[in-house]
Amino acid sequence: MNTFRTLHRSILVLFAVVVIAIVTLVHFSISKIVAEQSRAQQQSLSPAISLIVEQLLKPLHISDALGHSTELVGLLNKDSVDSDAVFSTLNRLEDEFGLSFFIASEAERKQYNADGSIINLIEGEVSWYFKYRDHPDDAVADIGKWEDTHLYIDIKIHDSDGRFLGFFGVGKSLRSFIEIFDSYKQEYGYDFLFVDSKGDIMLSSDPALVASYSSFTNLSELPWYANLPLSIQNEQALNNKLVTINQKDFLIAEVKLNQFGWTVFLLSPLEDRQAEISQAFIFSVVTLLVVVFSLFLLIYNLLYYFRKDMQPDLVVRQTNRLPDKEALQVIYKTLLEEHKSLSVVIVNIDDLTTIIDAHGRNAGDDILDKVAAYLSDKLRKEDVLGRWSSDEFIILLPHTGPHVALEIAQNLRHGIATLPPLIELPDIQITATFGISYTASSRPMQEVTAHAEDALYQAKRDGSNLVRMQLID
Repeated sequence: MNTFRTLHRSILVLFAVVVIAIVTLVHFSISKIVAEQSRAQQQSLSPAISLIVEQLLKPLHISDALGHSTELVGLLNKDSVDSDAVFSTLNRLEDEFGLSFFIASEAERKQYNADGSIINLIEGEVSWYFKYRDHPDDAVADIGKWEDTHLYIDIKIHDSDGRFLGFFGVGKSLRSFIEIFDSYKQEYGYDFLFVDSKGDIMLSSDPALVASYSSFTNLSELPWYANLPLSIQNEQALNNKLVTINQKDFLIAEVKLNQFGWTVFLLSPLEDRQAEISQAFIFSVVTLLVVVFSLFLLIYNLLYYFRKDMQPDLVVRQTNRLPDKEALQVIYKTLLEEHKSLSVVIVNIDDLTTIIDAHGRNAGDDILDKVAAYLSDKLRKEDVLGRWSSDEFIILLPHTGPHVALEIAQNLRHGIATLPPLIELPDIQITATFGISYTASSRPMQEVTAHAEDALYQAKRDGSNLVRMQLID
């Protein structure tokens, strides 16, 4: 009874504190709150970040990962390129990733495109190839194909001795970017400017500013930019700057794209944002009061009828206890410093998406838990198991050579394949595919996992429920 009274009083005090805090918050000037919230809202760039990742960084990552694959190196590391094999590979990759790829051969001086066309790389006629062949960076982005302007992401390919073999990359029409930018502008109100280090506008949500026939618009040519102080122009420091365009105020936020050497400027109409946030703020305050009061009544009535201590059993899934990518970064660095070498194994549950689509999310979670429990039980004390993605685990094997890691992975693969099926899904046999890489030097985790993922993709292409290994050259 004393416990009930104490808890009862605590809830009353908590409710009183919440009400006083809300009333105090409303008492402040709404205009000041709206202005600060507007800046915070502008800095919350999740829609724009999602667009940048999906349209630029994802193609770059895919091209970079594939560009280092042994398959592409093998295609180009010949005196005579097998064009049929090249087109077969490009078509397969296009079907698999939904992107239009190309391969440019140094030996043949030809560019093979996924649409079946071949371009002769003649110096003086095709400028990009010879311009970036001697460029120090291994990945570059460029605007070209002026009759139908494209953004190209070019990845250099080298053999094991570091000899330049050519380029592998992906091309996207600027028209597709404009359509996507327009949809984001309609939904979020953003205008986009992708600007290189020289101030040239590479991509924009305004079709009038998009590059055409090798002619770029520079930031300095925009009236609103020309009216900014020279110190801001020289440093292109526009983050959180207010500008006036066509007698309307815009708030600018910027995102650095270091992979391309670009800066993304997002321009948001301040007037619309203020009205939107003001309404949202008032609605949120009212909603919060209603919710808090409803919760208070619910808890009060529950306590009235159940005057005893209760501790509900919470269901915590096995996978939720595993370290995530951020924690794994720290663990990886610590293990490598202590043991000087380690193997990385990425485990993908075969056909998990199909199972979830057919039987629901809970079935997928049950399979993940079952595999996580098995892996945790079979790994050594010093090994680390973590969650890598929605259907993947990662295993860090400290002071373990690649051949031992291969043996461990084979045993784990066999063990998973022989696990009894779930009671509710007796006809579904659980299997997993493994990709392995290894390092004996202080390499970034991203580099080692990229090779493990390449090995995993190769295993998937070979049929799944397999183990493949790709070592770093």
